[in-house]
Amino acid sequence: MKEKKGFGDQLEAFFEGKGFYIVLFLCAAVIGVSAWTLVAGTDVETRINDIEAAGIVVTPGAAASAAPIPSATPRPEPVQTPAPETTPVDAVEGGSAEVWNEEPASDLFVWPVNGEIVTPYSVNSLVYDATMEDWRAHSGIDISAPIGTYVLAVSAGEVKSVESDPMYGTTVVIEHSGGVESVYSGLASQPTVYPGDSVSAGTVIGAVGDTAVCESALGAHLHFAMTENGENTDPAGYLP
Repeated sequence: MKEKKGFGDQLEAFFEGKGFYIVLFLCAAVIGVSAWTLVAGTDVETRINDIEAAGIVVTPGAAASAAPIPSATPRPEPVQTPAPETTPVDAVEGGSAEVWNEEPASDLFVWPVNGEIVTPYSVNSLVYDATMEDWRAHSGIDISAPIGTYVLAVSAGEVKSVESDPMYGTTVVIEHSGGVESVYSGLASQPTVYPGDSVSAGTVIGAVGDTAVCESALGAHLHFAMTENGENTDPAGYLP
């Protein structure tokens, strides 16, 4: 009769046989799983630390979604600036001519300066010229006014020329509609307009000066003349 082995003898026999390799395999598997878990846990922790350091907030279970594109700010409606009111102002030293801040009708006329007419218009008869000491025709009117008095455009038009005439001094010529031109002579040396400027009735074009050599004996005044289609005409037919 075979003698029955105890548990200790059976365990010893197991390890001496294939059981030793089975146990060795299981131990190696446990060690490998433990090492992987440790490494994986360290990698996850490192990634979380990197994400938090970058300022990215991760909400568990939240679905990722793109931020909405802000709509363009609507362009504001242009503000309509009301046109200035038409207001007459007194712009002539010692006078009452009206100056308007909007374009007047082309047939509106005003006086260039206010003052006494010291020499009338005369082309059909001769008048005595105190400066030249002779008798001659006078193609315009001489209006007495202190030096520095504003000189106004008598009607709407365009400045044709600004010249220094050897006899009549600083002279401005303005073209009006219908072939009419107005001529302002004896102005101060620096007018306020240039050729090509558009003017209205009452626009300041310069000031009374003493540049008209041929009329220096008359004292301070404006020599004013007008033409129609190149021919001299009496300014009284236009001035109010």
